[in-house]
Parts: sequence; C-alpha cells; structure tokens
Amino acid sequence: MANFQYAGLDASGKAVSGTIDAANSQDAISKLKNMGYYITSIVAGKSGQKIKDTSAKQPAKKTTSQKKSSGGGISINIPFLGGNKIKPKELTVITRQLATLIGSGLPLLRALKVLEQQRKGGAAKILNKVAAEIEQGALFSEALAKFPSSFPRIYVAMVKAGEAGGALESVLSRLAEFMEKEAKLKGKIKSAMAYPSVVIVVMIGILSFIMIKIVPTFTKIFEDMEVGDLPGATLLLIKMSKLLAERSYLIVAFVFALIILFRIANKIKVTRYLIDKVKLRILVFGPVISKTIIARFARTFATLITSGVPILQSLQIVRDTVGNEVIANAINEVRNRVREGEGISGIMLRTGVFPPMVTNMIAVGEETGAMDSMLEKVADAYEAEVDAAVAAMTSMLEPILIVCLGVVVGFIVISLFMPLIKIAMSLSGGEGGGGVE
Repeated sequence: MANFQYAGLDASGKAVSGTIDAANSQDAISKLKNMGYYITSIVAGKSGQKIKDTSAKQPAKKTTSQKKSSGGGISINIPFLGGNKIKPKELTVITRQLATLIGSGLPLLRALKVLEQQRKGGAAKILNKVAAEIEQGALFSEALAKFPSSFPRIYVAMVKAGEAGGALESVLSRLAEFMEKEAKLKGKIKSAMAYPSVVIVVMIGILSFIMIKIVPTFTKIFEDMEVGDLPGATLLLIKMSKLLAERSYLIVAFVFALIILFRIANKIKVTRYLIDKVKLRILVFGPVISKTIIARFARTFATLITSGVPILQSLQIVRDTVGNEVIANAINEVRNRVREGEGISGIMLRTGVFPPMVTNMIAVGEETGAMDSMLEKVADAYEAEVDAAVAAMTSMLEPILIVCLGVVVGFIVISLFMPLIKIAMSLSGGEGGGGVE
C-alpha cells in the first residue's frame, strides 16, 4: 500500500484535499470517486510525481466545423456567428438552475449534465465541454475560464471565490441575482430608447420620400415654367435632392465609413478615452450614462466583495467591466493606491470622477466594516436615479425631435413654395398690367 496526496471537489463543489492509502494511483482515484470526490490532482507520497485523473476521460471529439448528427444530417458551426456560446440571458437562467440543483444536494458534474440535457445548440455544447473539463480534473472555475465568450471574468472570479470558501451554491445564487439586475437595468434603458428610435426612423423615411419623390416633381415644374433665378434655399434643396437620388451610394458609403472610423477610434486607448469623456458630458444622454456606470460599478464591486473576492482583484475586474475609460482610469488609480495601503474612499474623492454621495457611503462602509452593504445601497440608489433620468431624457427627446422635424419640413416647404409665390406674383402683375393698357 502506498500513500497518495489528493486535491479535488466534493459533491457540493467545495475544494477538498488530503491523503489516502491505496495500492496504486488508479486504485486511489477509484476510492476517492466512490467517496463522491472529483479529483483534480493526485501525488504519490514516495516519488512525489503528480498523476492526473485520466480514468474519466471521454473519447476525443471531432474538431471539424461539420459533424454528423444522430439523425445522419450535418450540423455546421460557424464561430463568428456566435453559435458556440451562451448568451447572457440564458446564462442567467443556467446559473439560477445550477444553484438550485447544487443546493438540493446534486453533485456539480451531475447538475451540469442535467442542464446540458435541457438545452440545445451552443449552450448545450459549452456545458458539455465544461463537464468534460471537470471530469478530466479541472476545477469548475478553471473549466469556465476556458470559455471567456460565454463566462465573463466576474463570473469566473466569483465561482473561484465560492470554491475556495466552500459556498458555491450561495455564490451562484448571488451571481444570478446580479445578472438579473444588470439585465433589468439594460432593459429599462432599451425600452426608453425605443420610442425616440422609432420617431427618428420614421422621420428619416419621410424626409427621404420628400427629397426623392416630391422635390424632383417641383424641380420639373420650375423647369417647365422656365423660372429664372431661384432663391438660394431652393437651389440648395434641389442639389441635396439630386445628390440623394443620384448619388445615394455615396451617402451610404459615408455613413459606413463614419461607423468604421468610430469603431477604430473606440479601440485606440487615447481616442476611446476622449469618446467616453464626451459621452459623460453630452446633453440629455450624459446624466443617464453617468448614473448607469456608477450603478454598475457599485453593484459589481459589492457582488465581488460579498462573494469573497479580494479587494485588489475585485477592483481589477470592476475596472475591466465598467464600460467607460474615464471611470476605468479612476478605478485603476484607486487600485494602485489601495495596494500601497491607502483607504478607498479618500482616493475615490481625489479622482473627481465619483459623486460625493458614493465616496461618503464607501467611507462609512470602511469605518463600519460593511463595505458590501454600503455599495449595495449605492447601487440601489443610483438605479432609482437611472429610472428618473431615463424618464426625464425621454420627456426631453420627444419635443426636441418634433421641433427638429418641424424645422426641416418647414425649410423644405418654404424653399419649394418661394418660387411658386414669385411666379404667382409675376403672373398677377402681368395680368394687371395688361388690364391697364
């Protein structure tokens, strides 16, 4: 009999380690599996050589883009179309169900298999791969980290903290709650922007119809009536109409070029910083964007701290997921200063980015040792402010769009009818002159 040191997970997903006597490594692995453990590594006591658990390995799967299905057909996976990933909405449901299954006593691997059987497409494939990684000895967090397009950094970090603290079920429940609140916040903003977006699309459609169909008709009338000097506004309108009708591809190309340039600029750190700075100060939209980012920062930071993720790692994850370069730079400065031993609230106040209410609440949290609860209150308060800001933005956008549409249509109408009025006046003058003679 030899002595083996092992490390792995128990049925609830908690990290375990210890020693066991067995005839050989395979016997040790078999005994540990009968105890309900999932082995990540096993080391022989005498030689010190690390032996991985290979008894549960599955046959290698095909890696080609085309695989035969059970029905004999062919399923084609195109990665860049997003087929092999779990969408955020579905990930929230999976996380909630996984927490429930583990909480009811089901082993982690079995729970993943159950969830896999309930799904099709990319989600089922990803869950299958995660389960295969765990069977081959990887920790749950390590398996998730291999699929960054499906599991974001905050997800992996919280699962890792849950494994270390033996609280995987509660961490998964907290993660699901966090993602549900994030989705709810995004949904409110999208629903608020739906009406202005529809108005803008309708406005563009109406103006395009007028410029392509109506203006050329008036232009032909002016040519048939041999109108001499047209007003400057009318000439400008006719030129714009011709450009839109005859050179529409140039306008489309220009719009696409602007979109591409914006995306390129958004990938360069310097220009991305300037763009994000403008976003925070832009009229009407700025307050909504600012409050949304602060709410996301507080909610994410609170969730990570509550889950047991270290402060420095939490700040790094929040910095990478906050979605604004100005706020990210401020968080990075906070992280660097905290590493040197300073308090969080004082540094946040000096950055000038975070509102006083946020820094004061965090200061109270530092003094009372309840940072997570203070951050949760900040998140709740700012999410309520986002609701109010979105309502105010919507109420402001409606009259602004109506006024803009009225001004443009008014300019078109005046530009078209000015020559007609001039013609009518000249005809009236001519007829009057003929009557006097």
